[in-house]
Amino acid sequence: MKAVERAKLVRNLRQESRRLRLLVLVIGFFLVTLTFVVLCKPDALLFNLNGGLSVDQAPRSLLIRHRHRVDADDAASRRSADTLAAAAEDPKVVDEEGAGGEEATNAKGTSAVEEQQRVLTSSEPEQGRREEEATASELLGGDGEEGRKAEEDDGHHDHQHKVTLPTVSNYTIHDATEDNDNAKQEDGRTDAEQSNAGEGSQQSDNLPSSISSVPMTIIHCAAVDTMAWDKPLCDFSNFRANVCEIRGNIRIHPNASSIMYMEPAGSKRDEQWKLKPYPRKGDELCLGSLTELTVKSSRVAAECTKYHDVPAVIFALTGYTGNLFHDFTDVLVPLFTTASEFNGEVQFLITDMAVWWTRKYAVVFEKLTKYPLIDFNKDDQVHCFKHAIVGLHAYMEFTIDPLKAPHNYTMVDFNRFMRRTYSLPRDVVSALGEIPKAKPRLLIISRQKTRMFLNLNEIVAMAEEIGYEVVVEEANVNSNVAHFAKVVNSVDVMMGVHGAGLTNCVFLPHNAILIQIVPWGAIDGICRVDFGNPSEQMGLRYKHYSIGVHESSLTEQYPLDHEIFKNPLAFHKNGFEFVRQTFMDKQNVRLDCKRFRHVLLEALDQLNQ
Repeated sequence: MKAVERAKLVRNLRQESRRLRLLVLVIGFFLVTLTFVVLCKPDALLFNLNGGLSVDQAPRSLLIRHRHRVDADDAASRRSADTLAAAAEDPKVVDEEGAGGEEATNAKGTSAVEEQQRVLTSSEPEQGRREEEATASELLGGDGEEGRKAEEDDGHHDHQHKVTLPTVSNYTIHDATEDNDNAKQEDGRTDAEQSNAGEGSQQSDNLPSSISSVPMTIIHCAAVDTMAWDKPLCDFSNFRANVCEIRGNIRIHPNASSIMYMEPAGSKRDEQWKLKPYPRKGDELCLGSLTELTVKSSRVAAECTKYHDVPAVIFALTGYTGNLFHDFTDVLVPLFTTASEFNGEVQFLITDMAVWWTRKYAVVFEKLTKYPLIDFNKDDQVHCFKHAIVGLHAYMEFTIDPLKAPHNYTMVDFNRFMRRTYSLPRDVVSALGEIPKAKPRLLIISRQKTRMFLNLNEIVAMAEEIGYEVVVEEANVNSNVAHFAKVVNSVDVMMGVHGAGLTNCVFLPHNAILIQIVPWGAIDGICRVDFGNPSEQMGLRYKHYSIGVHESSLTEQYPLDHEIFKNPLAFHKNGFEFVRQTFMDKQNVRLDCKRFRHVLLEALDQLNQ
């Protein structure tokens, strides 16, 4: 009997143990589920338990309701205080307030219920929008919905104390494309007139109605000025050119050789930079006689006498201009890089102006700017701009760095720009045979003083023998640019000894061939940098021919066993000026036509491709 009872007791204990384990599992699952809900969506737990609102609507709706109630209480307390203060001066105020008070209370009683139902039934996006508007109104000095209504009511009584809030675009620093859309201001207007005109033209079309009108006190010049230029005024990191670019309130005073950035209120900027706006940084021989400009931040400056709604670009001439290569590498290429993005809506101010030079390239200036050039050194006006660039963006010789240039301009763009500027007909070289009976045209750039072809007639005869139609032209400072551009654009191949004349490759059609003859003296690197790389970047095909000792006129000046032939590179340690005088100014070329022949044949093969 005892054994039976013991077995029964063990069986009952086992059953109770199973029930306990099951209960523990159920409770554990419940706790895990509850923990998950609390952590992932606490709002659902909170509002579903009290049965008030749906999960999606409740939190934000109640927040809005709470804000409206607090705002209403604050507004009521302010009105009560204002009423008591006014009553001390005029008893009628109390009567008027009391007369309208009952109606307002009844209206509020009805509207409060409707507002509560509207808030509770509003969709989530609509509530979000209203909440953002309410927040914006509070930030701008409003008091929620009740505050806005109070402001609207007050506005009906006293409009002169209200102004239209300006849109952000009124004070945003515009890019060139935005500057083009601005109306031009008349010359000779005073600062006060400009300020009044600016306030009168402020618009609120792009703002919500809830913030379309606010008290005058929130509009302050300091708030506008905080949106001013926040970068350093100048960048002197480029190895070739120092450039200052400024946006904001800019005053250019030529008489003082200064460009002033007017600091906004509260600004702690204190900058002053000095530069000569010509891209030959470090070349004192070139820059020595140029005008030095001062770019600085200031809070005091002369009043504007002339206003401009377009950007300003300030740069220098003289320098090395007059040499065709330097005309392009120092001025025209950098000027294109800096100013072409403005599509003509830009004002040029030129220091150390050479009038003859501006006339020579007048057609280029007409393409880059729609406005008359200003001679910086002779001008006595105080010019006011919103955007100014002092100096020109320049990179390696006769090239554009697309990674740094505005809008990633390249030499292909510059080549196209020059062809269009001079209305040249050929954009691309035609393959041989496309035009019946037409021979490929070869232009030989001749020179008369240094690096001359001593056997020019022999070269012409050899080129004609293998099938070229040969044209010989000399490029110099007096050459008519338009005429020479048309000649260059008409040929398929252009060749010449290293020198400024090869700069005319800017007028060649796309895929044309440039052949550079490199004088003796281990100057292949210099020649490659000056014309090889630029021509390839323009979309031309480049060929490099280095002459041998027997092709150089230096054999008439030095014995064949001289160091100048054995190790010409050793002479480079004497500096570039020595190299220029020795290997460029005192050397002519007598081409070995048998050796050079294969270069012209390779060019023919490329034209057939």
